[in-house]
Amino acid sequence: MARDKEIVTKTMKRVKSKDTSIEIALRKALWKKGFRYRKNCVKLPGKPDIIIPKYKIAIFCDSEFFHGKDWEKLKLQLQRGNNPDYWIKKIERNRQRDRENEKKLIFLGWDVVRFWGKDIVKDVYNCVRVVEEMIFDRSIDDFS
Repeated sequence: MARDKEIVTKTMKRVKSKDTSIEIALRKALWKKGFRYRKNCVKLPGKPDIIIPKYKIAIFCDSEFFHGKDWEKLKLQLQRGNNPDYWIKKIERNRQRDRENEKKLIFLGWDVVRFWGKDIVKDVYNCVRVVEEMIFDRSIDDFS
């Protein structure tokens, strides 16, 4: 079934790139635990959704679709859908850009963590625990 182009355009315009529900949920949980952060840092590669400057941790909250979770499976689904060439090319480029930005951040001395949206929704406090472990590891490295 073909979708009306105007409806698709309207829907895509509503897709947000910052202050998404998953970002807000993670930020609230981090704040509640006492972590202070900055959001959407445009000065760093990839514009991380959340950074904790004190510990040089960059956090990305990725949606499963646009960042290609389970890529091989998603790619097969896209091949059967509308405009597969466009979507496959777009998501492959997103995945490539994610890897490039992650390498740049690591080169600059940042630790990078990526959370899938569904993981944040399912158990936000587990995501906070991952960040806490990264902070602990970084603190141990400072004493070495």
